[in-house]
Amino acid sequence: MIDAVLIAGPTASGKSAIASRLAELFDGVVINADSMQVYSDLRIITARPTIEEEAQVPHRLYGTVDGAVNYSVGHYLKDIEAVLGETRQAKKLAIIIGGTGLYFKALLEGLSAVPPVPDEVRETVRKLSEELGQDALYRYLAERDPEGAKRLQPADSVRVQRALEVFKATGRTLSSFHDERVPGLLSQANVIKAFLNPDREKLKSTIDLRFEKMMDKGTLDEVRVLKERNLDPMLPIMRAHGVPGLIDYLNGLCSLADAVIRGQADTRRYSKRQFTWFRHQMSDWQWLSPEVAMSHLENALKIKEY
Repeated sequence: MIDAVLIAGPTASGKSAIASRLAELFDGVVINADSMQVYSDLRIITARPTIEEEAQVPHRLYGTVDGAVNYSVGHYLKDIEAVLGETRQAKKLAIIIGGTGLYFKALLEGLSAVPPVPDEVRETVRKLSEELGQDALYRYLAERDPEGAKRLQPADSVRVQRALEVFKATGRTLSSFHDERVPGLLSQANVIKAFLNPDREKLKSTIDLRFEKMMDKGTLDEVRVLKERNLDPMLPIMRAHGVPGLIDYLNGLCSLADAVIRGQADTRRYSKRQFTWFRHQMSDWQWLSPEVAMSHLENALKIKEY
């Protein structure tokens, strides 16, 4: 009996179509594992399933989080634990799809037991970052957590701030929590794990074309509404691929054409990082071309008598 099907892969590799088809064939629920598709503010530019697609089969954890929330892996595990419980109770197949490797890794291997960081601490670190600048902030971290700083690049502002937040909130370094791991929700489950591995050159063209289609569907209006909320630029939603460039355009800092090119390039670079991350972090997953993935997964589920 299969407890869940996990389908990962780079952006624009066709994960959603395969997941929806499997849900139709095996009475499944499509569950999101993409850190940007959780946000309600952005549907088009994050390539969330359309309203029509969500109506065809059950979809969960899509568009459920407000953009003002600094949504974390810990938040995700809490939310998906409830969804998995409901799915099991309904005797449906959980089909978890997305491109956020940390979500899958936490599901399978667990997460370090780092306490939640209070909002006031997060705000203090944000202000400190603005006052010091990124290089000085990194040195500030290195003085307090040398081991943790060695694992980070000075330019990785998000992770540097995260390490400082944990230190200020707990008095302990982030690395000190690594051995205190909460077991993964699916660590003992019987799962099928597949990573979609499309042709790299073809994927680049698909990403560029998809971004252009997103623009035609109203992405600029979507980003304009987000911009008008005046959210903290360090929030995850403000760094969604394509958003920074389009906000620069709306602020008169670049042309629309340049903003589109930047969004396409950012997405292509992200897809490259996804390949690299999964190759090193999730080496036991089966890599499948999108052309054969559907038939392979369908046969695997039939053989295992879901």
